[in-house]
Order: sequence, then C-alpha cells, then structure tokens
Amino acid sequence: MSLTRQPSRRRKRIDLALQGGGAHGAFTWGVLDRLLEDDRLEISAISGSSAGAMNAVLLAAGLMAGGRREAREMLRTFWVGMGASAQLNPLNGGLFGTLFGSATSWSPLGQYLDLATRVLSPYQFNPLNLNPLRRMIAEAVDFDAVRRCDRIELFIGATHVRSGRLRVFRNPELSVDVVLASTCLPMLFQAVEIDGEAYWDGGYMGNPTLLPLIDEDTANDVLLVQVNPIERDEVPTRAPEILARIDEITFNGSLIREMRTIALLKRLLRDEGRPIERYREPLFQRVHDLRLHRLDGGAELAQAGDSSRLSTDPATLRRLHHLGSAAAAAWLAHNFSHIGRRSTLDLVREFSGESWHHRL
Repeated sequence: MSLTRQPSRRRKRIDLALQGGGAHGAFTWGVLDRLLEDDRLEISAISGSSAGAMNAVLLAAGLMAGGRREAREMLRTFWVGMGASAQLNPLNGGLFGTLFGSATSWSPLGQYLDLATRVLSPYQFNPLNLNPLRRMIAEAVDFDAVRRCDRIELFIGATHVRSGRLRVFRNPELSVDVVLASTCLPMLFQAVEIDGEAYWDGGYMGNPTLLPLIDEDTANDVLLVQVNPIERDEVPTRAPEILARIDEITFNGSLIREMRTIALLKRLLRDEGRPIERYREPLFQRVHDLRLHRLDGGAELAQAGDSSRLSTDPATLRRLHHLGSAAAAAWLAHNFSHIGRRSTLDLVREFSGESWHHRL
C-alpha cells in the first residue's frame, strides 16, 4: 500500500525507523516529541518493532485524532501512565518492568522471574497469559483510526515463530494483537496468535526493518532512531552485563545485516558507474536515491545501560524523554539542511566491511 499525500512545499519529508529497546522507548518518545514540534518536517512513514511499534501506533493515532499536537499529547499520556503504573506497584514496576527484557535483579519479583524463566515457560508460570500492556494499548490507541490512517504509513514487525521470518504488518492490518506480537518476549509471555499463526518480538528479525521504507514510495530520507549501541568500549565481565550485551548484539543483528546489504548495493552501484536510469529494477533506483541518517543517545544513553532499559519509574522515563528531545534538537541543528540533499550516515564506510578491515 502506498498512500498519496501532498506535503507542504516548505516541509521536508522523512521516514523514521524506530528501534525497540525496552524502557529506552521513552528516549524515542522524546525524539518524536521534538520532531513533531518542528513544522519544517513531515513524517511520511515509520517502521518500528517492539517499543518502536508502540510509539509508531501512538503517533499515528494522535495524528488522526488531532494532528501533531494530539500526537505529542498521546505519546506523553501513554508514557506518563507507564511510569505511574510502576510507581503504584510495590514490586518496582511488576510486570511492566518485565515487558522490556527481564526484571530488575534487585526487585523481589525480578528475582522470582529470573529463576522462573530458567526452568518454566510462560505457558507454565503465566497460564492465564496476563499482559498488562494489552489494556494500556487498547485504552490509548483507536485502532480503527490507525487502520484508516491516511497521514502516515506504518510498518510494524513481528517474528513468525514457526518459520523464523519477519512479518511486516501495515496500516489496514494493525490491532492490539499486532502491537503485542511485536513486543512479545517469549520467555515472559505466550506467543501472540494472529490469523492462527504465532508471533514473537519483531526485534529478533527486524529491529527495525528498513526494507519496507525502501521498497515503498515514501520519502528518500530515512532517520534511524537507535537505542541499542552497536559497539561497547569495554568487554563485560559480570553476568548481568554479559547478558545485557548479548541482548544488544541479538537485537542489533538484523539491523546490521540490512545495513550491510544496502551498503553493498550502494557500493556496487557506485563502483559500476553506470547511469542509474540504465537499471530496470526500481529497487536499484530507490537504493541509489536513499539518504540515510542516524540519531542515537550517544555515550549518555549507552552508559545508562541495562538498568534504565528495564526501569519504568517516572524519573527514569522523564530523564530518557529529556535525553531524546535534546538529542533530536541537536541532530536537527546540525543536519536539517542535509535532509533532501545527502546522507549523514556513510553506509558504505560503516557497514560494507571497509571500516572493519581498517580496524583489524
């Protein structure tokens, strides 16, 4: 599906690719809050998985309900509600904290779940398949409005359990179950069934996937909002740090593979030197025209580590929102003029393998 839009001439069109990363989705909330505040931009499409999927549907629902201001308010209401639910829970967030990876090791419930998930499946320790996120999403999002949304295209990823492949759900298919599937961590929650098929967290196979943004006729500029650091300066030595780093590598793996594929195609097109018009495959034209940008939390978000990724207390979420908003403001100040002109992320250098050879 490709939506027909007539953007304002003074606005620059951009697509967003939103990573999932637990409570660090509040960093993305801050980024979106700042981008929506800037009338010079029009967001054409969003690809998202896990927390990125939640932010995407909230933004789309808000746009349909009342435009940019309502989208910002809807995001704020959801994340503030997430923090309030954790604050009211004497077990440091309860299941809300576990939605984002695993419970904090210092909470009573966290210690129980850490042990339980080593010997029991969610079909055993959570036979009723309780998921508090279902109610929060259902109350926050008008999915009828999202399904008929003509303001923005959404691509929500979930991992098909039987095949291990990524399924991308689009606007007409979106529902509470689709978002729950995209956020479903299989050691904590039972697989989400959609049309008789079981799905797990989309981050395993696309965190997020960039391919729909390239394949569809949306914007040529794609901004990746990255919350999981690709590199770490130090090798982890403590068990929690090792597990956290394994999660980061796992949930970055699919993104890196896509980046390398795109980088390889760009490099081949560059090295061949043929006019792009000579290629009959439209995908080559879109890859050639793709301008990629990246926004992340830098050292501050990376140093926050696993503790903030798993924490949904209000102070942490506010801090992550502030960090995301500040990062977006800085990115716009340095890079807005490049949107529509050139990439600010050199895919060929960073992901084609050249840089790895130099480092080794």
